[in-house]
Amino acid sequence: MAALSPPIEPAPLASPRTARADRALLSSVSFAKRSRIPRRIQVKAEAAKQASIDFSDPDWKSEYQRDFEARFRIPHITDVIPDAASYPSTFCLKMRSPISSEFAEGYPSDEAWHGYINNDDRVLLKVIRFSSPTSAGAECIDPNCSWIEQWVHRAGPREKIYFKPEEVKAAIVTCGGLCPGLNDVIRQIVITLEIYGVKQIVGIPFGYRGFSDSNLAEMPLSRKVVQNIHLSGGSLLGVSRGGPTVTDIVESMKERGINMLFVLGGNGTHAGANAIHKECRKRGLKIAVVGVPKTIDNDILLMDKTFGFDTAVEEAQRAINSAYIEAHSAYRGIGIVKLMGRSSGFIAMQASLASGQIDICLIPEVKFNLHGPHGVLNHLKYLLERKGSAVLCVAEGAGQDLLQKTNATDASGNIVLGDIGVHIQQEVKKFFKEMGHPADVKYIDPTYMIRACRANASDGILCTVLGQNAVHGAFGGYSGITVGICNTHYAYFPIPEVIAQAKVLDPNSRMWHRCLTSTGQPDFM
Repeated sequence: MAALSPPIEPAPLASPRTARADRALLSSVSFAKRSRIPRRIQVKAEAAKQASIDFSDPDWKSEYQRDFEARFRIPHITDVIPDAASYPSTFCLKMRSPISSEFAEGYPSDEAWHGYINNDDRVLLKVIRFSSPTSAGAECIDPNCSWIEQWVHRAGPREKIYFKPEEVKAAIVTCGGLCPGLNDVIRQIVITLEIYGVKQIVGIPFGYRGFSDSNLAEMPLSRKVVQNIHLSGGSLLGVSRGGPTVTDIVESMKERGINMLFVLGGNGTHAGANAIHKECRKRGLKIAVVGVPKTIDNDILLMDKTFGFDTAVEEAQRAINSAYIEAHSAYRGIGIVKLMGRSSGFIAMQASLASGQIDICLIPEVKFNLHGPHGVLNHLKYLLERKGSAVLCVAEGAGQDLLQKTNATDASGNIVLGDIGVHIQQEVKKFFKEMGHPADVKYIDPTYMIRACRANASDGILCTVLGQNAVHGAFGGYSGITVGICNTHYAYFPIPEVIAQAKVLDPNSRMWHRCLTSTGQPDFM
């Protein structure tokens, strides 16, 4: 691997050049036409095309890197308020108690504390240097799979802060559905805010609707209130989907005096957080909006994992083991388990790998046929003949092309999915009944049991660090950002970069290959 160069200061986007864009278009199109490689590689070429990268230009790597740095520059309060004052940080672990009620001078110490993050610190986004587009899991920018270092901002406490703690009113809101770890993040945000010296901390009840519903009063929060909430699942603040307009939310924040907002949610919730951030900038308001990605499906771009995922995989083992016992104990028994995963099969894949009891794993990213000589049903027949029982795991978003289409959407705008688990259960029963050899089919859907669990130890640690870093980011003057773990290190990302689309499982990745090796399943097409 090439030596890692020091982080480069973010540069402004290069001005569009029509000729370059045209050449980039021709280059990327010809690359896609002549390549007999997976579509995901061609998508990378499309991304390069959109960035107006001309592969024939000897300097295209530098241009690509400048574009990347501009896109991943994280917004700061001084972008809107250039003369915003900074203060010595009140977060110092050498001395934990202030000597006066005025925090702006920081915590005095005889020795400087070296626990701060420099604003120029970066985390490497990609760590594998692929030599060929045909390598398993390859993510290539150009046809030659050139190595280009991509750096993102390291998360953590800054030596200078842009808010006086005694002037801060911080609010926390949880949106979308339940997920293990919500209370852990809430708790750690409150605790870290108090360490900075913040006295006014409130929770907005039931998602964004809490900003507009006069029947929902904000909830005062303190360490005493949140001390033990991590011992329970759910959300202390409640959750909901949808809510008022961005203008109404910002007006409500102004009326309440809120100048720090911490938003816990998935892609849709983060899109809302980014809209709130942009509206605050438009009005010139000194308000920090920071997100913490919450999706049990682990489908947020650029991040190793999101909180709740590890717990979901662990809790899914109970359902899978129950399905296995039922199937193994019955004559011609088949167990079917449906797990979460609207557009990505990470939970189904990891749970299958962890259990070692799954014979068939079906995910949204890989199409399959139920019927036919190479279909799932015929393989189940083979499994019953060979070992007397079988266990199938399916992600909720898998096989939607086999179900009747629906235009219905939920309050978040998500398409309401058909129930693939019930469909497979019915088709399996029908198939074996028509053969004259009925199967004993047991179906388990543990979705809501898993969502309501408290976080396990792994997620508890992740939630703790995410909550702390969200507060550090806000006090550092950053807004319109979210915090996540990247190659085992914690980093800040501009919200638009992580909500561009859902992260999906690469069917050519080594992890999916490992899952196929474990289950022994064939290609169902």
